[in-house]
Order: sequence, then C-alpha cells, then structure tokens
Amino acid sequence: MGRERYDLSFSMLVDTVGRAVLSVKRQQQRLSMIKGIIFDKDGTLFDFDATWGAWTREMIAAEAGGDEALIDALAHTLGYDLVGGVFFPGSIVIAETVDVVADAILTHLPNENKSDLIGRMREATKSVPQIQAAPLWQLLHEIKEMGILIGVATNDAEDPARAHLAAADVLDLFDFVAGYDSGFGGKPEPGQLLGFCATTGLDAQDCVMVGDSTHDMDAGTAAGMRTIGVLTGPSPAAELRPYADVVLNSIADIPDWIAKQNRS
Repeated sequence: MGRERYDLSFSMLVDTVGRAVLSVKRQQQRLSMIKGIIFDKDGTLFDFDATWGAWTREMIAAEAGGDEALIDALAHTLGYDLVGGVFFPGSIVIAETVDVVADAILTHLPNENKSDLIGRMREATKSVPQIQAAPLWQLLHEIKEMGILIGVATNDAEDPARAHLAAADVLDLFDFVAGYDSGFGGKPEPGQLLGFCATTGLDAQDCVMVGDSTHDMDAGTAAGMRTIGVLTGPSPAAELRPYADVVLNSIADIPDWIAKQNRS
C-alpha cells in the first residue's frame, strides 16, 4: 500500500511540475515579440472548400470512371460531401499529405499505379484557381512592414504550393516555403517549422504557426511556437480551441492580434 501511495504521489508530482513548466513556457512566449509567422496553405492562406470543393468532385468522378457506387465509396473515404461540395471535419484531405490521400484512394482502385495517381493529382492541382482567404498581397505586405518574416509549411508538395503562391503574386514575399517533400517531413511533425527557424535565424518562441487543422496546431506546439487556428478550413472552432493559443475567423485578423501581443 505504501508503494502504491508513493507511485501515485510521484506521478502527481511529475504532472504538477510538467504543468508548471508548460505554464512558464507559455508565459515566456506571451512576453516575447513576434518576429516570424509560418502559415499553412490550404484552408489558411486559401479558403479550403471554396478552392477544392468543386475540383474534388470532378477528380473523384474522373478516377471512378463515372461509376456511381465507386464515386460514393471514394467520397466517403476522403470525407467529402458530394451533395454540398464540401469536406467533412476530420477528412484526411484537410491535413494529410498527398501520399496518404493516394493510399486511401487506391484501396478502391487496386489496379492503379500509385506514382501515376500522385502525378495526375499534382499536375491537376497546379492549375486549380485558389480562392484567397483574405487579400493576400495587402495582408502579407502589412505583416512584413511590421518587421516580421513569413513562411509556408504545407502537406501539399512544394512544387504545386509554389505555383499557387506565384499565381496569387505573393511567392516572392515569403522567406521560406516547404512542402511535405522538401526534406523536412510533414505535419504534425515540427520539421518544416524548425526548418523555417533555421533558415531565418529566429527562435521558435518568437514565431507563430497559423493553420486550420489540429495537425497545424500540433506541429506548432511541438516546435515550441505559439499557435493560431483559423476558420477558413473545415475544422470548427470547437475542434481547434483545445490545441490553439487563439482561434481567429481568418488570417485577416492577424495584424490586429500581433499588434496587441507585441504591445503586451
């Protein structure tokens, strides 16, 4: 009995110390000036459903060859609402890499070649018109004028990500762009975010990760950054709040939030 009490007391002590360390870390982050922001792409810089809703329906129909039963099966696997043309919260398309999405599709298309499928998806997505979550050029210029360095960390591949940013005329504003295939890994691991810090010379505690999914929030926390959740992806506020330092309607609200943080 004494041993059990000791184990319980020790466990409670470890938990208390862990919470105290986390509290100190959060306080230090609040007191540090924001010097860098790294953005997710889909659902953050660009509105997720407005950009990918209609395209996904066409992609599913094309891969299914018009087979209605197969279309329904693929939509279910991808977490896509065929009627509404939007993604359900929790869809693997929201946060996973194209490699994971391709594996899910291939469970219904066993005779397809994975590299061919990924090649088709990558090539097709390059030309999809991106619906900006806010006027990006003006917003990013405003942030840069605050002396803040900016980057992109996406679970998309780097090549189409750069194509989307270039089409929006904002690629040259970014100090760092990484896809899941850029050598840093993908989210929720922190590799891309740490790569941003290494490239810019910034400390993680002076940076913020902005995204629309819990993968983004987990990556930010793992890297030691503050986290901002935005509601321009399928994830609702209730899903993001437990993992984010703050949840904003969109990236348009970020300059005001930064100004308040840097004044405090």
